[in-house]
Amino acid sequence: RFHREGFQEGLAEGSHVGMAEGRRQGALHGARMGSEIGCYLGFALTWHCLLQKCTDEKNSKRIRALDSLIGMIQKFPYEDPTYDKLQEDLEKIRGKFKQVCAMLNIPSDFRIGTEKSSLAF
Repeated sequence: RFHREGFQEGLAEGSHVGMAEGRRQGALHGARMGSEIGCYLGFALTWHCLLQKCTDEKNSKRIRALDSLIGMIQKFPYEDPTYDKLQEDLEKIRGKFKQVCAMLNIPSDFRIGTEKSSLAF
């Protein structure tokens, strides 16, 4: 009887603690992912505006790559955590970001300001 009661109490406590820990981890990782994607979007929109003034062929290729990155980010399913290709799509966005950085001759792990602030993902 004591074994069964202890098991039931432990199961209930473990379920409660597990749910709380799962929520914390989900919120943390969701915030990191949102911050990363937001950084990519801000980067792409800024460079898109800067390159609009130049009309040579090299810049038109860069603008097309930036348009592609912006489109991928806009189609990303932010509100659906059960989306089965979430990680796959995020990896594609990261790859496109690296491609755009290469086209712009910017290292994809560049630093902004202080050592604590960075865009390395």
